[in-house]
Amino acid sequence: MDTKFYEQVIESLYEGVYFVNLDGKISYWNRGAERLSGYSKEEVLGRRCADNLLRHVDAIGIPLCTQGCPLAATMRDGKVREAEVFLHHKMGHRVPVSVRSAPMHDDEGKIIGAVEIFTNNAKNLNALEEVEKLQKEVFRDVLTGIGNRRFVEVNLQNFLQGCKEHNVHFGLLFVDIDFFKKVNDTYGHIIGDEVLKMIAKTLANGLRYVDVPCRWGGDEFVLLLPNLDKEGLTGLAERLRMLIENSWLDHNGEQIRVTASFGGTISRPSDSADSILERVDKQVYLSKESGRNCIHIER
Repeated sequence: MDTKFYEQVIESLYEGVYFVNLDGKISYWNRGAERLSGYSKEEVLGRRCADNLLRHVDAIGIPLCTQGCPLAATMRDGKVREAEVFLHHKMGHRVPVSVRSAPMHDDEGKIIGAVEIFTNNAKNLNALEEVEKLQKEVFRDVLTGIGNRRFVEVNLQNFLQGCKEHNVHFGLLFVDIDFFKKVNDTYGHIIGDEVLKMIAKTLANGLRYVDVPCRWGGDEFVLLLPNLDKEGLTGLAERLRMLIENSWLDHNGEQIRVTASFGGTISRPSDSADSILERVDKQVYLSKESGRNCIHIER
């Protein structure tokens, strides 16, 4: 079989596949890579993956392009590597992917580059699909595609009932984008809407499949997180904060970045919707007062 046949096979894969040479330049980019990243073949060939393209970060925000790149390590020692990372999508948001890197050799066995295969690793697909299936989309936020305020209200009542009757606790996170008005004033509301979509997708992609991501309204988001204690809620909030901080939207050669302030709490059997929302709102206020781009979880 000739080379063209194998290329057709790779092009038909659901997974993203790309090759880099020893200089880190991308020499091949399949259709799966285009679909998962948003970047076309024409946009990436000849460039380095670290040139403000994928910019992988791990779960704690370490940029792998400069610290611990699996591809670079594979080209050094010839070992296959696997990792769970978040790549940067062309539309700005972060996408969780599983990556596997392997060395490429010439006829003499010398390493001449590496191949990376990556697949979407989103764990919240069930929650998003559930939102999509709701009749007449009455619970879906039209702009961002995640749940709307009404969806929060309905789910919150169910979660509170489970906490009261069965002592099944849940976490609640409130997310407020920092200085969002400045984005609208500087770039206009159309770009502001794109930033909101970027944040919504980044939040949704950073959650577990059982979690419920929703837009509360404007530049505010609410996340309902079942079966979490304070430690788990704190860790999840910090990961989401980091992912937002490491997301950006390209606009006329400029990177539009935002941060967000987080407030969180764990449910109590005595809670009502008003009481738990009031507590979480106070935590967001503390994050704002502390300089923004941080988290406060009620003790």
